[in-house]
This record gives sequence, structure tokens and C-alpha cells, in this order.
Amino acid sequence: MTKAKQYRSKLMASVHETAEGLHAAGLMEKRTLREFDELCLTPIQQLGPEEIRALRLREGASQAVFARYLNVTTGLVSQWERGAKRPQGASLKLLSLVAQKGLANVA
Repeated sequence: MTKAKQYRSKLMASVHETAEGLHAAGLMEKRTLREFDELCLTPIQQLGPEEIRALRLREGASQAVFARYLNVTTGLVSQWERGAKRPQGASLKLLSLVAQKGLANVA
């Protein structure tokens, strides 16, 4: 099952899907498609420990609830907030989405 892409807006979704179609048809280079990715897809923000904690508190969630929404362990959220580990990959993408759109939008 492929995860749905998160776009900045409906317009950007349309533009990006058109670019993907052009690439699939051999009319657009992969490099150009990557430029469309950066333009159209929701950017990933690096978040520090204080920012992650502030984000969780802004959403009114305990570490356990926050972890459940992000599909990680409570211990990992604690490590992020203490700076012992940094979020990566899908977790970082989800945190960026929570920062921009709120926790309810990743449920």
C-alpha cells in the first residue's frame, strides 16, 4: 500500500500529478520532476527537542497520545524531547505535517 503524498494545496497536487504524468510519458526528466517535488510537496522541517515538546503541548497531547498518532513508542518521543535522538524519515515527515496542519490531520 502506497502512502498518499501530502501537497501544499489542491492546486499544487494537480501541478505535481501533471508533472508525474509527463515524466511517466518520457516528456520530463527525473531531475525536473524532483524540482516539482520540492515546489509542490509539503516541506520537511527539522525540529529540535524544544520544538517537538512545544508542538506536542500545543496539541494538548501526552507523550503517549502523541506517540500513538505518530506510530512510534512513548520512549522515542521522550528521547526526541530530550535530544537523545532526532526524528528521521516518516516520523520527521509526520512531525512536519503536525506542525503545519495540526495533530488531528495525521489521524
